[in-house]
Amino acid sequence: MFNQSNQQPDLWQDAEKHRLHAELCNAFYAREILRLSKEENNTRLCRILASLPYYIERAAGHIISGNNPLQLDSQNGSWIAKQAAKIPNADAKTDIYFTQHAKVGLIVPIKLHLDELEIIKLDCIDEVSGKTVHCNEHGWFSFSGPSLDSSQRALCKPTKAMMTAACCGHGWLQGKRTSPRRLSLREMLLAANINWQNFAQPLITNRR
Repeated sequence: MFNQSNQQPDLWQDAEKHRLHAELCNAFYAREILRLSKEENNTRLCRILASLPYYIERAAGHIISGNNPLQLDSQNGSWIAKQAAKIPNADAKTDIYFTQHAKVGLIVPIKLHLDELEIIKLDCIDEVSGKTVHCNEHGWFSFSGPSLDSSQRALCKPTKAMMTAACCGHGWLQGKRTSPRRLSLREMLLAANINWQNFAQPLITNRR
């Protein structure tokens, strides 16, 4: 016999997931189209547009089925959390952490100093060599943190404060809080794959 009362919670959950998925996709399309309108390389533009639906669907799906403890603003496609008065300090045990846990695929926070603006961005390790790692977007770093390419970048040990600031786009201008920036689609996808119970381990889910 069909038990309608047992089906109602599932139907509500499915409807909520569909709503969240639609809002996230709309937010990501609006964001990426605005960004791509400034792309001058037509070949690159066509290539990005061709893959855009796949990455937007993937990001939305991972966010909905993920374990991120932060508040989700689905209409703007962003994470929300209280911003610290000052940018989080890098953990002193950065070298020990990466000696133990550096591996390809590890999601890490990168602290950036852009003139008078300080932000933290998510990146992903794609190569490990000796006591150095290469991050997909920001280049080479030593295990202790300093960039081998730029004095404006530093690799940090993943902590809750660091990852929260990175996921929420928090920024500090002249040492004071400033309006959060919107994360790129790539950063949102990285944020959706963080294992908040253990930053050093990959996120294991039942995604299909």
